[in-house]
Amino acid sequence: MSDEEAAAYGRFTGPPSRAELEKLFFLDDADRKLIAKRRGEDNRLGFALQVTTARFVGRFLPDPLDVPIEVVDYLAAQLGIADASVVKSYAERQQTVFDHQDDIRKAYGLRSFAEAEDEFVAWADARAWNTGDGVKSVFAEGVTWLRGEKVLLPGVTTLARLVARVREQAVERLHQSLYAVLSPRQRAVLELLLEMPEGARTSDLERWRKGPSVPSGRNLEKALKRAQEILGAGLGAVDLPADVPQRRLVDLARYGMSATATTLRRHGPPRQLATLLATVIYLEGKSVDDCLDLLDLLMTTELIGKAETATDKERARQHPKLARHSATLAAAVEMLLEVTEYGEEISLEQVWESIDAVVPRREMRSAVAAVTGMVPPPEADDDGPMRALLAERIATVSGFLKTSPR
Repeated sequence: MSDEEAAAYGRFTGPPSRAELEKLFFLDDADRKLIAKRRGEDNRLGFALQVTTARFVGRFLPDPLDVPIEVVDYLAAQLGIADASVVKSYAERQQTVFDHQDDIRKAYGLRSFAEAEDEFVAWADARAWNTGDGVKSVFAEGVTWLRGEKVLLPGVTTLARLVARVREQAVERLHQSLYAVLSPRQRAVLELLLEMPEGARTSDLERWRKGPSVPSGRNLEKALKRAQEILGAGLGAVDLPADVPQRRLVDLARYGMSATATTLRRHGPPRQLATLLATVIYLEGKSVDDCLDLLDLLMTTELIGKAETATDKERARQHPKLARHSATLAAAVEMLLEVTEYGEEISLEQVWESIDAVVPRREMRSAVAAVTGMVPPPEADDDGPMRALLAERIATVSGFLKTSPR
């Protein structure tokens, strides 16, 4: 917590807004009835200040007059006190201030922090255990919880130290819970992940964390071996404590994926091995996902993509020949249609004579044969050529499928 945040805790940091004045400093009938029991304008205005201050900042101030003048004027106007400066004499008798605080606690059901400390510790522990949030976040939520439970805020140092202690205990309990479920063999396996094997440049943990990403047959083979190695460690079968939240495992794994082996070696055994356990469990799923992603990319780029490219190239190569022969056939069909529209009966021989005058029969046969060879029949699959090329390339990945982790 910064000095500025500590200074702003449980006190006014400036004049309240108009909306805040109307919501939290408005005196209702119950307030007025309680205030009216005080003798003297200074006591009535001072009492009103303590009521609304506790309502607004969550506690009584060491100096009850340490409030913005806008608050004093707003309350004085409601109480019909023409000269708000009379409140200056309110704090002269300290016992009166304390007596008023006792009356306010009883009237509004406010509790001291000492009365609610055990409840707060239980709340903070559950919050820290389930979320893993930092001290600052738990502190801020803790203030909100105390306000909602009508507990007067303690000193900032008292609350900050308590939150830090409770959170640290929750973190240590998490590490110890995960450490306790590991067998000696499993602990040894995890510890070896931080060591650098002879002849290697990195630890096994760093190697496991960095999977291949460029789609290629060689990288797919590496990814499959990596997945088999991680799954072969058998740590995914560890019976994790049922009360450990999944979010905490994710947080530990996130840290384990980024921290260096040197940093992890500096931690004590419970934290070190708890982090490594969560990281390896995460890597089991990730390594398999990496294999599937690489296979998908390989199928797309090496098989489908290249098959489509080859098909497109073949179509482009055939296009001039197809266009030439199609033009020949089109001229013949055009003459056929023209002849049949004469409106008089003509013989088949006359029809062929007319067509031969435009396209010799030998050229037409050649064009039909060429087009038939290049264009599939109407009922054929449009992607047939591409599928044929794809079948030829399937051997690129078929070998890797035999070694895929099951």
